[in-house]
Amino acid sequence: MNLGAETEWVEFKRTTGELREGLISLSSMLNKHGYGTLYFGVRDDGEVTGQQIGDRTLREISQAIASHIKPQIIPTITLELLTDCNVIKVYVQGADTPYSAYGRYFMRSYDEDREISPAQLRALLLDKADSDIITKITAPDTVLGFRQLRTLYAARGLSVNEESFEQNLGLKSAGGGYNLMAYLLCDVNDVSIKVATFAGLDKSLLLRRKEFGLRCLPLALEQVISYVESLNDTAVTLGGSARVEERLFEPDAFREAWINACLHTRWDRLNPPAVYVFSDRLEVISTGGLPADLSEEEFFRGISRPVNLKLQKIFGQLGFVEQIGHGIPLIIAKYGRQAFEIMDNYLNVVIPFNRRVQPVKRSTSSPELNEAQQNIYNLLAKTPQFTIEALVKASGFSDGYVRKILSQLKDLGALRRLGSRKNGHWQVQGIVPPD
Repeated sequence: MNLGAETEWVEFKRTTGELREGLISLSSMLNKHGYGTLYFGVRDDGEVTGQQIGDRTLREISQAIASHIKPQIIPTITLELLTDCNVIKVYVQGADTPYSAYGRYFMRSYDEDREISPAQLRALLLDKADSDIITKITAPDTVLGFRQLRTLYAARGLSVNEESFEQNLGLKSAGGGYNLMAYLLCDVNDVSIKVATFAGLDKSLLLRRKEFGLRCLPLALEQVISYVESLNDTAVTLGGSARVEERLFEPDAFREAWINACLHTRWDRLNPPAVYVFSDRLEVISTGGLPADLSEEEFFRGISRPVNLKLQKIFGQLGFVEQIGHGIPLIIAKYGRQAFEIMDNYLNVVIPFNRRVQPVKRSTSSPELNEAQQNIYNLLAKTPQFTIEALVKASGFSDGYVRKILSQLKDLGALRRLGSRKNGHWQVQGIVPPD
C-alpha cells in the first residue's frame, strides 16, 4: 500500500529509530501551517513497510513530544493496520507558534524542515504579535468619514448597510475606537502615496513628484494605476496587413505589483509604498520584505501570506484582488525572477521599459509652458549665468514674479540650479508639462 508523497503537512518515517527527526518535522509543520501528521512505518516514497510495536512504543512517542517540543502540544497518537502492517499515526495541531524541537526552530518548506535563523525567528515572533496589526492599532484621529469608500462600494454594485458598515468592515478596535485600517480607508488622512519621476537612471535629478495619498487608500490606489498608465507610451509597427502595438511596459504586471505593494506592506511602520519612474524602468517598493514563514521559492510560486487579512478582504470585495497568488507568477512570466529585489525590510519590483518603445521626449519649445514661463526658460537656456536681477531687466517682469516663475519651472522639472547662489548657474531640462 502506498500513502502518496510527503507534503508540507505530512511526513513519513520508516521506524521510531527516526523519532528525533520526526519531532523536528512536527514542529516544522506546526510553525508553517499550525498542524501536521507524522507516520512511523512508511518509507519516504509513501510505501507502507510497518513498524514494530512494543508495550511502551506509543507512550514513548507521547513522552518525547512532551519533553522536546515547546510550547507543549498534546498529540493524537493512533495505531493503524494497513495491509497487515502496523503503522503509527501522530497528528498535532496548535496555534501557539513558534514551536521548537530540541531547543531549535524549524520551518516546513515542501517536504523539508529548514532551521530558522535568529533573524527569521524574531520576525516570526513579530508577525505573530502583529497579525493583522492595523486592526488593533488606534487611529490617529477619532472622527473619520468614509464617503469615498462607500462610493467605491456603490460603484461596484455592492449594497452598503449604513448602520453596520463600519462594524462589518472591521474599522473599529476592541475598545470601540477607529483602528489604523479605518484611518487608511477614511476620506482624509496623512498617508502620503507618491509617484516620483526622475530624469535618468538614478534619483539624482527629480523631474516630478505626484501626490495621490491623503485620501481613501483604494481610491489612491486606482489613481496611481491610472496615472502610471498615462505614462505607458505605445509604438505602432505596420507591416503588410498587420498592425503591431508595443507598450513601454506591461500594464497588468505593474497593476499586480502595485496592488500587492498596497496590500502586503507593513502599514504599521508608517512607510507607505511608492512608485519610482526612471528613464529605463519603473520600480514599486513596499515595506516589510517576505513573511518569516515564506521562502523565496514559495513566494515565486505565488503562495500568499498576507500581512493585512481584513484589508485583503476589502480589496477583494472592491475587485482589486481577483485571484490570490496570481500577481507574482504573472510578473515572472513577463520579466523573470530578476524583477524582484527581496531585502530584509523591503520588497522592490523592477519593471524594465521596452527598449523598442522610447518614452515621448518633450520639446524645449513645448507650448505647454505659458508665455511668461517660456520667456524665462528661453533667457536661461541662452544665458545660464543670469542672476534674478538680470532676469528682471531682460524680461521686464517684477522681482517677485520672476522668483515665482523660477519656482514653477523647477517644480515642472524644466530648470535646475547648480552651484552656489553667487557663483552658480542655471541648467535647463527637457520640459515636463504641467499637471
